[in-house]
Amino acid sequence: MNNRKYIDKLNGKLNTVGNNIKIAREKNNLSRQKLSNQLMFLGLDISSQSVFDIETGSRTVIDYELCAFAKILNTTTDSLLKDFRDYLDKI
Repeated sequence: MNNRKYIDKLNGKLNTVGNNIKIAREKNNLSRQKLSNQLMFLGLDISSQSVFDIETGSRTVIDYELCAFAKILNTTTDSLLKDFRDYLDKI
């Protein structure tokens, strides 16, 4: 029996932060390529295609990658994780 109920609500996505990363990226007027360049400057090899894959939920996000996204996008990890936190608060 699968007790991980949230997995069903992800609609096949591999992360819960992709949409919030996209919103924050657009708010900061960054293209996926510019975001990728800034991530690479921090030492994370995340291509613009991988940024797209994260935003669409077809790639997972590692904890240290999430921190780097938050730093570059002038936000917090809590903000990027808001959707999942909201789900947990309803349980």
